[in-house]
Amino acid sequence: MTPAATGTLDRDKLFTARLHAVQVRPYLATALFALHVVESRQVPTMAVDRHWRCYVSPGFVARTPVAELAGVWVHEVSHLLRDHHGRGDRVARERGLTGPGERLRMNIAADCEINDDVFGDGLARPEGVVDPAGLGLPPGELMEDYLRWFRLGPRTQDWVWLDCGSGADGREREWDLGPDGAHGLSPQERDAVRFRVAQGITGRPGSVPQGWRRWAEEAFHPPQPWRELLGAAVRSAVSVAGVGEDYTYGRPARRSSGVPGVVLPALRRRPPRVCVVIDTSGSVSDAELGSALLEVTAISRAVAGRRDLVTVLPCDAAARVVHPLCRAEDIPLLGGGGTDLRTGFARALRQAPGPDVVVVLTDGQTPWPTVRPPCRTVVGLFPRSGYDERDPDRVPDRPPDWARVVDIGPAGHR
Repeated sequence: MTPAATGTLDRDKLFTARLHAVQVRPYLATALFALHVVESRQVPTMAVDRHWRCYVSPGFVARTPVAELAGVWVHEVSHLLRDHHGRGDRVARERGLTGPGERLRMNIAADCEINDDVFGDGLARPEGVVDPAGLGLPPGELMEDYLRWFRLGPRTQDWVWLDCGSGADGREREWDLGPDGAHGLSPQERDAVRFRVAQGITGRPGSVPQGWRRWAEEAFHPPQPWRELLGAAVRSAVSVAGVGEDYTYGRPARRSSGVPGVVLPALRRRPPRVCVVIDTSGSVSDAELGSALLEVTAISRAVAGRRDLVTVLPCDAAARVVHPLCRAEDIPLLGGGGTDLRTGFARALRQAPGPDVVVVLTDGQTPWPTVRPPCRTVVGLFPRSGYDERDPDRVPDRPPDWARVVDIGPAGHR
């Protein structure tokens, strides 16, 4: 009897679809073959957990053409490669998102992030697939961005059945085998798979979607201790009393009731604005400038992913154009001359509205403002062995005491 007649999983059909996915997306082959299949009648279609198990519904396989199954393989493994479970947990903590409804929103947002890169070029696009256009949103953004732009409602009612598993949003499911179950990958094995896939992507210039190229670049620069410290320093700077606070008459203060006939403004907290000044002088290497762009991404996450609140200002001896943060890789880092970041501070503070926090990424070989800026300052300091390009015997001064300093490298922070 056939698998369809017995109600069992048609593994031949499922693995034929995986082989087709490997043929049209060869750079994902390592990840696709790393998934361990678990037959399950509890999942609506296919789903993954964070341990790289793929739970598969026999009925879904039976009724779905091979060409569409291949796309589902790529879709599910994309959740794991892009760490949607870890990012889902992180954004839930940062934004206070709880309950299955919020996790469903995360699943939809994660699908919007990856589906732009999944279908087409040999992979059939199923009818009703989740994509940004269906929500009236722009393509090419990240899960964290999409989460801010939609709520569950009429536009999402066709996707209430959606469940890509704990590997897509971080919430454990009843069918999960858990960390002690059979055939799960260890954290080291998962990292090895991601690294091999990133190698495959960087080895195919021009033939891989932009979203995957961006992911591969970040995969080659995994989070480092100083990056966490830099993010923590920025979060600390934007959370202190007074930062992002202003009075508004949009909601009168509660104490107005005690002053008849007088409307008093209420103190409201608005999202903080951050300006990142990047040292582009000749003493900063191309590798360090590349690292600086990665730090910009980390900084945007420190303000809960609000890239619209982050601006970037390249500066050597003269301040350049202030760039809004759309994509870090698109920001031109012009410079190459001497260093005087005082011009960068002055240009940053002239913005309207002004920043609540200035973050400076530099090698430290610069004069510093003699007067404390009217906002919080965080300095990310590239490591140096104590030289100056004009005077090898001079050791540059450390940044002023009013700046929170993070050493970007093994030295740690203060």
